[in-house]
Amino acid sequence: VQLQASGGGLVQAGGSLRLSCQASGTIISFLDMAWYRQAPGAQRELVATASSTGVKYYADSVKGRFIISRDSINQLVVLQLNSLKPEDTAVYYCNAKDVPWRGPNEWWGHGTLVTVSS
Repeated sequence: VQLQASGGGLVQAGGSLRLSCQASGTIISFLDMAWYRQAPGAQRELVATASSTGVKYYADSVKGRFIISRDSINQLVVLQLNSLKPEDTAVYYCNAKDVPWRGPNEWWGHGTLVTVSS
């Protein structure tokens, strides 16, 4: 499985960005997908998840501002970032886990940098 993330960039506070994660090598319906982020000097943290069954989760820090969605036809997971704040500045990573019955397999994409200026 390969994950290709894209869509990061520089944006002013209050702006929006759309991050995409393209999955290949398997059928995305077999994957539980997630976005993580890592700010400078901080640990990697979970931002949002979208399971293969349609369940979604958001960290409290992004709830109401970020939206995660899956596009099974195009093998994409999209994270829409709205009302961005300087504290959202981080490298964002796409993550995939096989659904439980397929085993404990996990993959990471290369990060995409999001920089929010004040």
